[in-house]
Amino acid sequence: MKVFITAGEPSGDRLGAALMGGLRSRVPEIEFLGVGGERMLGQGLQSLFPMDEISIMGIAEILREYRHLKARIRQTADAVIAAAPDVLVTVDLPEFSLRVARLVKERSDIRVVHYVAPTVWAWRPRRAKKMAAHVDQVLALLPFEPPYMREAGMECDFVGHPVVTDPVATKCEAQAFRDRHGIGEAPVALLLPGSRRSEIQRLLPIFEAAAEKLRQARPDLRLVLPAAGPVASAVSEVVARWKHPPVLIDPREDQEGAEKRAAFGAADVALAASGTVSLELAASDTPMVIAYDMGWLSRQVIGRLLRVDSVTLANLVDQTRTIPEFIGPACRPDRVAGALLEVLEAPEAQRAAMRRTMESLGRGGPHPGDRAARAVLDGLARAGSKGGYH
Repeated sequence: MKVFITAGEPSGDRLGAALMGGLRSRVPEIEFLGVGGERMLGQGLQSLFPMDEISIMGIAEILREYRHLKARIRQTADAVIAAAPDVLVTVDLPEFSLRVARLVKERSDIRVVHYVAPTVWAWRPRRAKKMAAHVDQVLALLPFEPPYMREAGMECDFVGHPVVTDPVATKCEAQAFRDRHGIGEAPVALLLPGSRRSEIQRLLPIFEAAAEKLRQARPDLRLVLPAAGPVASAVSEVVARWKHPPVLIDPREDQEGAEKRAAFGAADVALAASGTVSLELAASDTPMVIAYDMGWLSRQVIGRLLRVDSVTLANLVDQTRTIPEFIGPACRPDRVAGALLEVLEAPEAQRAAMRRTMESLGRGGPHPGDRAARAVLDGLARAGSKGGYH
């Protein structure tokens, strides 16, 4: 069996690797081609080019890199056609993935599976109909998403989220982290400013200012920053100049993620960019505040299209709003710091909501990567043999 699979950011790399593992357990003689990061490479992927070349978010940012991104889209689609795989699986990153899928469908009958349903329940609902023209099946992370995809004409399977089965730190591991870094019983705030270069440039100064304001109320506060792989060097250079530099966890020195897990377990509160990391924090029972900003153009467009009053997944899955969030113009250090202090002093409601969220996402059931693999293979079986090419 031959699978072409693409991902363009760390969260997608993680999902892709879990799916690849599930497929290999069912089909030992399998070949993976495509684009991915370290985790997918570890599962045997032959990547066309480094994944971070397509890890771009925001309208202005995409416009600046448009020619390069367009060339990579064309290169990837050509590689899919040349490989003639049994299935093309595109993981998240719709700006890249769905353009590749469209080009592939224009030239072949290769089955296309998109992993991570677009957030049509949040904004731009017509994307589902448009997507259905070149996507056969969707693998959904959230339990309320399949009806939206099926209504648009695609097969859709809820497969859960790998975060529900990821290991979390024990109390002993969390205490050992505090001991290693001389933290003692001081409160710990995690800073998680994202994994894209554009996010680091925009959010890191805001996170530093918020942390400094929080320290005015809690002078004993210690900061910990687990950097994402694609931006680790840039983050290291910036935080070295801070007035109170955080304990920096470099993924290049923490390849198994044990130090990051211990930091999540040791933290009393986290300040995070919106995205998958909020589910990682919920899985670790770490209370949080979400803050995110973007370029002016993206802010204007997305702000007018947004259909929900929260962008935090734990809030949406649990249908509560216990996790404070500061998006766009609200992403100001003073407001963020005030919310961090409130959560630090009263985390109980958040912790109850996060436990419910994990249960809804499948904690205690089959591994989501295994469920995703089964869904892909079942979809292939329903579709019959590989289509022709033209």
